[in-house]
Parts: sequence; C-alpha cells; structure tokens
Amino acid sequence: MDYFRPIAMTDPARPRGARVLAGGWCWFDRAERLGRDGTREIVAAGDLPAPLLDRLCLPRPALAGLALDTPRVMGIVNVTPDSFSDGGRFDRAEAAVAQGRALAAAGADILDIGGESTRPGAADVPAADEAARVLPVIAALADAAVVSVDTRKAAVAEAALAAGARIVNDVSALTYDPALAGVAAKADAPLCLMHAQGRPETMQDDPRYEDVLLDVYDALAGRVAAAEAAGIARDRIVIDPGIGFGKTAAHNLALVRGLSLFHGLGYPVLLGVSRKRFIGTIGRAEAADARAPGTLALTLAGLAQGVQIHRVHDVSEIVQGLLLWQAVTQGDSR
Repeated sequence: MDYFRPIAMTDPARPRGARVLAGGWCWFDRAERLGRDGTREIVAAGDLPAPLLDRLCLPRPALAGLALDTPRVMGIVNVTPDSFSDGGRFDRAEAAVAQGRALAAAGADILDIGGESTRPGAADVPAADEAARVLPVIAALADAAVVSVDTRKAAVAEAALAAGARIVNDVSALTYDPALAGVAAKADAPLCLMHAQGRPETMQDDPRYEDVLLDVYDALAGRVAAAEAAGIARDRIVIDPGIGFGKTAAHNLALVRGLSLFHGLGYPVLLGVSRKRFIGTIGRAEAADARAPGTLALTLAGLAQGVQIHRVHDVSEIVQGLLLWQAVTQGDSR
C-alpha cells in the first residue's frame, strides 16, 4: 500500500491548478508518496488516486457549529489533582469555571473539560468521581464557549452531554469503553478519536513502531472505521495523532513533520502538543508552564500543514501567535 502526504503550502504565489487542502488555508500541487519499504517519491497532485484527492480537498464540516476553514483553539481545563501540567490548580469547580471563562475571553473557541488525568503513569479514575468533577464545570461553562468533555467513559460522556457538552474527546479512540460510541451516536455529538499506544499507566515504558507516521495513520483509519460501524456519522468524527501518548520524542517529531498525511483520511485533525515533555527536553524548559514558546512553535508547524484544531493550555499566547501567523500568510490583520 502506498501513502501520500500532500506538501502543504501557504505562499500567496500559488500556481494554477493547485488544490485547496481540506477546504482550508493551505494549498498543494505535489505530494510525497511513501512506501513501507522506505520508498519516497514526489508526485503531482493530479496524479493522486481520485478518491484520495477528493478526501484531501473536500471542505471539512463545521464542528459543533464552528466552521473549520479557519484554525480553532481548544482551551484545556483540567479538573484534576494530578494532571502533568496544572494538576491541582483547578480541581475545585469554582477555580475551573473561572479558568474556563478566562480561556474563552482569551480566544478559545472550545473548552475541553476533563476530570481524569491521562499523563504517563496515571491510574484510572472511577466514573462517578470523574463525573462529579466535571459536570458542575460543564454546566457553568456551556454558555461561554463550545464545551468538549475529555473522557474515555460512556457514563461520563452521557452525563456531560446532558449537562451541556457538545463534543466528546476520547483519548482511547473507543478502545477503553466501546459503549461510548453508542452514546455519541445517540446524541449525534462530534467525537474526537485519538491514537494512543497502550494505557496511560504503561504507555511510555518502551513505545515502538515500524514507521510511526504510517502506523498511526493505519491505526486511526481502523478506529474511524469502527466508529462509523458503531453509528457515528462521518461528519461527526475528528482525528488526533496523539502526540506524547505512547511515543518517544523522535516519534513525536516525526508525526509533527508529517501531519499533512492525516488529511488523507478525510476528517478534521486535532493537534495536542501543549506543554508536552519533549518540548521541555528539546527547548530546555523543565517547568511545564514555561513551555508556551515551544508549544507555539509546534502549533505553527501544524497550522502550516492545515491542522484545524489546536488543544492548548496557554490560550492567550497561542491566539496571539495564530493571529500574527494569519496576518503574515493570509494578509488577515483582524
């Protein structure tokens, strides 16, 4: 099987016949053909298989009413005592609601509210405890922005959707609790499927891949097929390559370099790199909350490849960088 990575461009000097990537702000007139045998070859966009070209070019449907022809920022609200970056800062409902409103005011289009840490080494949280953490926060923030619930559990997702959440973000891609698919399908709610190798408890012990870019692509193709078979509408699915979830720093960098490949699956792409450990290692920032510059650098790499949704802690800094990037690349000085 061959894989084709569109070579995304944003330069205003766009050649005649170039194709729009995913209905967004990037274009491409070439792609890199990738083979499992190590083959690498540049091919013209017009020479790509027609079904693939359609998937690469079709505009992505709106996500909970948010058009995806412009980048969207998802602000992280961890209602947990033990998240890797800000555990304990917002584990009280009042603090989490205040943080969510601050992120919305700073420009977050989506607020992703989670009550279970999935950092490396984290243990499972009982569904009742997780729900008790997030439900009051979701209900209080449903009028501030589009709310997403970050959960692997059907019971939590069902209660969160009833409380006002509009998106389900499952870092296990339905492998932890397959019943979550039925909850999302019944509610007709968008569902984000993230790739992870292993469970949080052990995922960083010794992650291995034959070819991380192609392996993650194939794994996500399998998970979206399972979601659709379970009744999730195609226009309700978002994919996430799962930076840091069962990956080394080298794996993470390979995925960021090759992000445009994932447009070939035909779904909106979410990128979650915020404050990840490899940013600190490479960028020499030991403290997680000192990694906003590195997060911005990777976010810009994703923007340059047409990634539509960016999940971040430091919303104000990322929004500022995004606006400047748009002003330079698109002449948009809003």
